[in-house]
Amino acid sequence: MIPDLDSQIGISVYSTNFPGIGGKIRMSPDDFQVREIISKKKEDSISDQDGYAVYKLKKKNIDTNHALSGIFNKKGIRLKSLGLKDASAITEQFVCSGNKGRAIENFSTDKYSLEKIGYVKKPLSKKDMIGNHFKIKISECSNDLSSFTEYDKILNFYGYQRFGSKRAVTHLIGKALLKRDFKKAVELILCFTSTYDSEENTEIREKLSDPENYEKYFDQVPPQMDIERIVLKEMIDHNDPIRAIRAIPVSLRRFYVQAYQSFIFNQSLSSAFLDGENLFEVESGDVCFDFNGIIGKYVKGMDQNLALPFVGYSYYKKTRFDYQISKILQSEEISPKDFFIKEMQEVSSEGGFRQAAIHCFDYSAHETNVEFSLSRGSFATIVLREIMKPQDPIVAGF
Repeated sequence: MIPDLDSQIGISVYSTNFPGIGGKIRMSPDDFQVREIISKKKEDSISDQDGYAVYKLKKKNIDTNHALSGIFNKKGIRLKSLGLKDASAITEQFVCSGNKGRAIENFSTDKYSLEKIGYVKKPLSKKDMIGNHFKIKISECSNDLSSFTEYDKILNFYGYQRFGSKRAVTHLIGKALLKRDFKKAVELILCFTSTYDSEENTEIREKLSDPENYEKYFDQVPPQMDIERIVLKEMIDHNDPIRAIRAIPVSLRRFYVQAYQSFIFNQSLSSAFLDGENLFEVESGDVCFDFNGIIGKYVKGMDQNLALPFVGYSYYKKTRFDYQISKILQSEEISPKDFFIKEMQEVSSEGGFRQAAIHCFDYSAHETNVEFSLSRGSFATIVLREIMKPQDPIVAGF
C-alpha cells in the first residue's frame, strides 16, 4: 500500500519485493549521519600551499545555509558549499572560500564547527562532490534489516524534502508559475495547508485565504514563515502577484519549477516501471551516463547507467519513455514549451536527464543500523523507504 504522501509527489510504486521493517528514523540527530565524499583527485589536490582555503564543516540541528550565514556574521568570510545538508542530522561537508588570501582559525559554536584542512589551486565546485555516505539508525523496527539485499534495485525518485516534506506544495507552486497563474502561486505559498502542519500555522493560513485579511494578520505570521512574510508584504504594498513572486530569492523560485520537474520525473519513473520497462539495465538507443557522469547514447560494452528525461523546454522525445512522459504531460495540461516563462525568464528551465536507478554502494547493515553511500543527487530517504515501507513517512521521521 503506497502512502498518500508518496502519491502526492508522483511516487506510486515500490521497486523491491522486501516486505519492510517499519520503524522510525531521526529519533535523535545522532541517528542520521551524513558525510560528503569528494573525488580522490580533488582530495589529493588539497595541500598546505597558498590558494583557496578548504574547510570541513560539521553541524547538528542547523541547515547548511544558516550555518554559512552564521559564519559570515561572526567571521566576515563567505564560504561556498558543494551541497545542502538538512538540519535534522549530524553532517560533515566540505566548504571553500571564493577568494585567495587569509584563512580563518578553527572555531565552533553549539551547532557547528569549522576546521581548516588546507588549500586548493581552484575553488571546489559541485562537480567535485561524487556522493554522500550515510550512517542511519532505525528505531522501533522489526529485526529483519539484515535480510534486505535489493539495494541495487531501487528507483532514483526525488525524495520528500524536494517537495516541502510536511507541506508538499513546492511542485504545485512550480506548476502555477509554468501556467503563468501568479495569483494561484501566491495563494499556494500563503494558504496551502497540510495535516502535518502545526495548528498555529494552519490557523494563520486559513485566515490568509481571504486577501482582505492580509494587512490585519501580517504581524501574526511567525518569523519562520519568512517567505510568506515577503510575499504578504508585497501584496499589501502593491497587490501585484508577479511582483510578490519576484520578491522571493531567485534560487527558491527556480527550486519551485525544479520541484514540479521532479514531480513529473517521479511520475514518469513510476509509470515506466508499472508498464514493465527495464529501468535497471541499458538497451540500444537509450540515453545513459558513463562512470564520469557524462551523458551520451548507449555504447555496447561500456559501463553505463540508464537516464530518463527531466522535462524542460528542450525536452528530448526520442527515448523509450516518451509514451509515459507525453501521457503525463497531457494529463497535467503542460507542454515542454511552458518551461520557458517569458514573464519570468530567470526561472525557465531547459531540462535534461537524471539517472533512472540509485547507485548504492558500500552497503552494510547490522541490527538496527544501516550504512551506505549514494552518488550525488540521490536521496537516502528513498533507500530507507524501500527498507522500511512506512505507512506514514512523516510520522516515521522522513
